This record gives sequence, C-alpha cells and structure tokens, in this order.
Amino acid sequence: MTRILYTLSGSDHERPFSPHAWKVVMALAHKGLDFIEKPTAFTAIPALENGFSKTVPILRDGDRLVSDSFDIALYLEESYPDRPTLFGGEGGKALSRFVERFSQSTIHPAVTAIAVSDIHDMLADEDQRYFRSSREAMLGRTLEEMRTGREAAIGAFAPKIEPLRQMLKYQPFLGGKGPLFADYILFGALQWMRITAGADVFEAGDPVSDWFERCLDLHHGLGRRVTAA
Repeated sequence: MTRILYTLSGSDHERPFSPHAWKVVMALAHKGLDFIEKPTAFTAIPALENGFSKTVPILRDGDRLVSDSFDIALYLEESYPDRPTLFGGEGGKALSRFVERFSQSTIHPAVTAIAVSDIHDMLADEDQRYFRSSREAMLGRTLEEMRTGREAAIGAFAPKIEPLRQMLKYQPFLGGKGPLFADYILFGALQWMRITAGADVFEAGDPVSDWFERCLDLHHGLGRRVTAA
C-alpha cells in the first residue's frame, strides 16, 4: 500500500512550504510511516483526487482520503495505535487544539506579514495571479504595501511567541522530553517562514530558536531537507 501526501509548493516542487503540510510530514515521520509526497501548485489543488478538498494537505492511505492537518493527525493516531503516539492521550489532544488556535490566530498572521510577498515570488504566473487577488482581498493591502512593512513585522515577531519561550524553561519540547503533534503545529508555522522568507527573527541564544533547531534535527533532519530562503 502506497501512502500519498499532497502538499503545497510554488514553481519549484522541491520547496514545499505549507505550514499545515509540514505538520503532517512530521507526524508521518513520527509514526514511522512511509509516504510519497506530491507537492502541488495552488491552482492545481481543486483537481486533486476528484476535487476531494479545496486545500492541502490531503492524505491518501490506501482507500482512505483525509484532509485537514489536525484530522489527519487524529486519523494516524487512531489507525496506527501501535506506533509512537502523536498526542499522549486525551490531554495531549486538548493541548494540541489550544496550540493550533494560538498558532492560527497569532503566529500565522505574523508570518503572513513577513512572508506574503516572498510566497508570491515563488509561484508560477497563473498562481501569482490567484495569490495576489485572494491575499490582497483578505489583507486589505497590496503585496507591495505588505513588502514595505516587512522589516517592522520581522522586528515584532519574537514577542508573539513568548508563551513558548517561557514554557521551554521547563522542558525541551511542548510534549515534554520529546515532541508531540503540538510541537509540529508550531514547527510548521516557523518552517513556513524559514522556507519562504528566511527571516531571522530570533536573537542568538533564544530558547525558541534552540527548540526550532531541535525540531529541524528530528527524524534524521527531515526538516532540513528544504533549505532556508
């Protein structure tokens, strides 16, 4: 049985960048499950698996199709209980839901402010047209205006992740001694920024930077297979 994970990329399919897809890439590696990754352009997503989902990631596991990164993680946990746990029980699922909401409401907008114009530049022409139209409508600003504010957004980023910085005084991962899906959620957001913008947002010795480096080293350095922008 071949597992297929559909992810997101620009014109260079060797540089998949979706934060949500990276969560699942790490989750599959955590479970020790082999898969084939198929990076896909924005405008090609509606044709995947007969229109199964408007967004990626999409996981095909045999006859089963699952979309949404959190739903995929739950599926993997339930379908492969003999493999290393992604949650460590119901408490870990609740923790991950909180971390997901924190990431979506606080970290993702901050990354968007830094990286949105860089993402546009990574895309092929058709995808650039789609991306500009949709993102400018969502943000209420042009991509050029967003680019003008990029340096200020970089300077404002580190304080937004202070809760993680404080927690890391007590343990090396959100999951404790080792990572859980909660770690992969925040990792995905920072990996998104690393691949698209390469922005240096942390001072030397920042515990969050050290945690991110540990995450990049996980699963035989899986996160490092795509270099920073």
